[in-house]
Amino acid sequence: MAGLTKNSPVPTEIKLHKQSRILEITFSDGKKFQYTCEFLRVHSPSAEVSGHGFGQEILQTGKKGVNILKIEPVGHYAIQLFFSDGHNTGLYSWDLLYKYGLNQDKMWQQYLQRLEEANATRDSETGRPADHQACRHH
Repeated sequence: MAGLTKNSPVPTEIKLHKQSRILEITFSDGKKFQYTCEFLRVHSPSAEVSGHGFGQEILQTGKKGVNILKIEPVGHYAIQLFFSDGHNTGLYSWDLLYKYGLNQDKMWQQYLQRLEEANATRDSETGRPADHQACRHH
């Protein structure tokens, strides 16, 4: 998980638009980013999604309709997002969210390419959010 780097921008406003499934964050340098709930879910910094090292990322499928149900602050450096599919193990630091904002378009295109290569879909197979599998720590 990315920590809070000295002098990095911090959020001055965080707004969740539940109907459009958009999380909008304004940072202290004036930049404003809009993230879809799906984008944040498929790019969760949790071990369940990002794996335990480079190249171990686990492709997330069927997350098109996912929403954020709740946002909890974590200290003065991050937020924890509670998604409608039961996922809530990723901590989104201010640095990470800022980096996501700057690289969102490229990250999204890479995600869509990975889905296509895996012959997978953004749509849930059952028409409802995909089942949640807990990350087990050994």
